[in-house]
Amino acid sequence: MAHSSKALMQRELLDTIKELRATIEDLRKALADSQERERVAQEQIAVMTKRLFGRSSEKHMTQSEGQIDFFNEIEVEADKTPAEEIPADEFEEEVSTPADEAKKPRKPRTRRKELFKGIPVDEMPPIELPAGEQYCDKCGTKMEPAGRKLIREELIFTPAQLRIRRIYAQTYACPECKENGDKNTLKNAPTPAALIPHSYATEAVVAHAMYEKFANAMPLYRQEKDWQQMGAALSRGTLGRWIKICSDEYFVPIYEYFHRLLLSRTFAMADETRLQVLKEPNREPETQSFLWLYRSGEDGLPPLILYQYTETRAKYNAEEFLRGFKGYLMTDGYQGYNNLPDIIREACWAHIRRKFCDAIPAGKQGDLSEPAVQGVQYCDALFKIERYCREQKFTAEQRHAYRNKKAPAILKAFWPWLDKQNPAKGSRLDKAVTYARNQKIYAENYLQDGRCSFSNNPSLSEQITYPQLSAPIIVNQQLQQRICA
Repeated sequence: MAHSSKALMQRELLDTIKELRATIEDLRKALADSQERERVAQEQIAVMTKRLFGRSSEKHMTQSEGQIDFFNEIEVEADKTPAEEIPADEFEEEVSTPADEAKKPRKPRTRRKELFKGIPVDEMPPIELPAGEQYCDKCGTKMEPAGRKLIREELIFTPAQLRIRRIYAQTYACPECKENGDKNTLKNAPTPAALIPHSYATEAVVAHAMYEKFANAMPLYRQEKDWQQMGAALSRGTLGRWIKICSDEYFVPIYEYFHRLLLSRTFAMADETRLQVLKEPNREPETQSFLWLYRSGEDGLPPLILYQYTETRAKYNAEEFLRGFKGYLMTDGYQGYNNLPDIIREACWAHIRRKFCDAIPAGKQGDLSEPAVQGVQYCDALFKIERYCREQKFTAEQRHAYRNKKAPAILKAFWPWLDKQNPAKGSRLDKAVTYARNQKIYAENYLQDGRCSFSNNPSLSEQITYPQLSAPIIVNQQLQQRICA
């Protein structure tokens, strides 16, 4: 009996030990999961810190340019080495020493002749000595002009000025009819139509208001003050109406023409970015809208760049805009571009590379054992091919031949490597691997034609941050109405 009781206790102890081991294993797994979540969180913090404060080419702007350093911009810029400033002795011969020659070559300064190229020059009369000092200090003889010395050059700014232009039409009368008592035989010379009927607006005034609004991000209420300082009491309402009327009458037809021209091309690019529009009818201010960028591809023809405003990111927006387009379309990974009719979609390798760059742990940029670094290396090998094509100024046919000679071997190694990756779920590397896998069916389409784009970088360089709309830009009527509201 005692023996059976002892055996029972042993079995209970063994079961307890087994349960404790299972509990310990569960705790270890929970701890590992917690550590992995913490690592992913730290990874995300590091990525966001890099985007906000980093100096890398991969840094993203999260606010309008100049927004952070608005108040200390003068001090920040003044402390920088002014590359545009020219030393006072620029007209004297420069003498170099062996010590100077041993130094690392520096980028040559921009000469004033190049810096101010195209600006008219006013030659001022030489400054003369007072009449009482025009005598020789040695013999007392009156001195004669013997030449002139260039002391310095100054940049002169002439503020904008407004003028009133009165346009008359000559009236003609028939003297014969006038003698016969018919005084109503009059004829006026034809006059050109006004920019806006019954308005004193001119092309120069409206163009300046548009440029200040969309290129320099100058709100209409600030422009209103500038016009008042120049002597014209133009209200923001008047400026807004002028911009809207001219956009509708003159820009919309041009926009529609370029839209038709873009659809007739064979190569195009597209991208979209979030946009917040205030005081939009029937929508909350926090609601996100979208600004779509469509541009022609790298086909060697003149570039076409168009923007379209939409309230949503729905697929039908891209489908409607691109209806009638047949050819290659370069985009990012947004699924709204999938399966568009008559379109061969190309994946952007810059986006694929950026995902791997974001997944590199802090301080591991040069560690080739890191999978994210390896992913970047594969992408860089493909980018090297494109760089070589640009440097050699290859034609489309030459680029097509060189790509298909060099790229397939890299891609043949990249895709199996990608399939072997098994990163932690939710990590930056997991997002990079998943993104690349999803783009695989589009990523090699650029090899079909030498005019196909390798990345969507030309579109990214044309993206704008509201309200900074930079030329060349043509906005559609719907967007114009919201901007001028």
